[in-house]
Amino acid sequence: MNSNSIKGFLVIAAMSVAAWYIATLPAVKALSFSSLIIGILIGMVYANTLRYKQPKEWDCGIKFCSKRMLRLGIILYGFRLTFQDVIAVGPKAVIIDCIVVIVTLLLGIWAGKRLGLDRETTLMTSTGSAICGAAAVLGAESIVKGKPHQTAVAVSTVVIFGTLSMFLYPIMYRSGLCDFLCPQQMGIYTGATLHEVAHVVGAGNAMGDQIATDSLIVKMVRVMLLVPVLIAMSWLLGKRKRQEKEAQGCKKEKSKINIPWFAFIFLLMIGVNSGLHAIYGGQPWLTEGLKIVEAVSTFMLTLAMTALGSDTCIDKFKQAGAKPFYLAGILYVWLVIGGFFLVRCLA
Repeated sequence: MNSNSIKGFLVIAAMSVAAWYIATLPAVKALSFSSLIIGILIGMVYANTLRYKQPKEWDCGIKFCSKRMLRLGIILYGFRLTFQDVIAVGPKAVIIDCIVVIVTLLLGIWAGKRLGLDRETTLMTSTGSAICGAAAVLGAESIVKGKPHQTAVAVSTVVIFGTLSMFLYPIMYRSGLCDFLCPQQMGIYTGATLHEVAHVVGAGNAMGDQIATDSLIVKMVRVMLLVPVLIAMSWLLGKRKRQEKEAQGCKKEKSKINIPWFAFIFLLMIGVNSGLHAIYGGQPWLTEGLKIVEAVSTFMLTLAMTALGSDTCIDKFKQAGAKPFYLAGILYVWLVIGGFFLVRCLA
């Protein structure tokens, strides 16, 4: 990067550090708002106040954060997961996770078409609802090549509905509405249907230690499904583009898949982490080392979110309209109600 790009990078880094600090404040932690969410909000404030005064030459540094840092952050995210987690939750929980992800994606694509929503926003919103909120939206963005304001809208929907569930689930559990589910089932239900990892942690801790543990493991297994989803999405979008070109009379091209390489490295990191836990599990140096890697991953994703927010003006939100929120609402109803009966029947 040249000096102007570095200046753009430093602007985003400064805002990301502020987001990191704000996310540690007790009031913010109580709401389980991660630095990713705070980062995109700070970025949006910057986009609508000072961004128009920023030299155009700084844009390369901002794009570096929203692209390169994003992929590196997702790769390091793999160190939060292990294949041992899959074994721990049992086959039923894994099956439920798979059903939730597949149905949410298919329902989202169908509903998006019915609403007349653009493909990019539809896929990012559906992926965020299906898997792991903002991190999944960012993963999908790297495949669908959505515009920054589309990404920001998709993130906003999963944050709003995920936060709602974070408060709703403990209320349902304490009031007796979930008496049909035992604590283990409630943990599976929470992990399989809440949007963000932070939302799962917040809701699980409010319902007891067993539910907190089970819900987090189920959620992390759900996060693993990001890899096959991104690969399938890349293949299907590539096939769709070839068909569109052929329909326009263009020369038939050789079949080619745009492989999301970072997804494979993400999977490799899960394997490395699984091996480290199998050999050195419980060692203090491993625990501390993984905490550092997790912090670096979170900061990289915060950089990406802040950069995306800094390119999102309110006018672009107005252009998007209410349709993305209608889509997210439809998916939310499925996750809360459909997920409940799914867990009740299969777990």
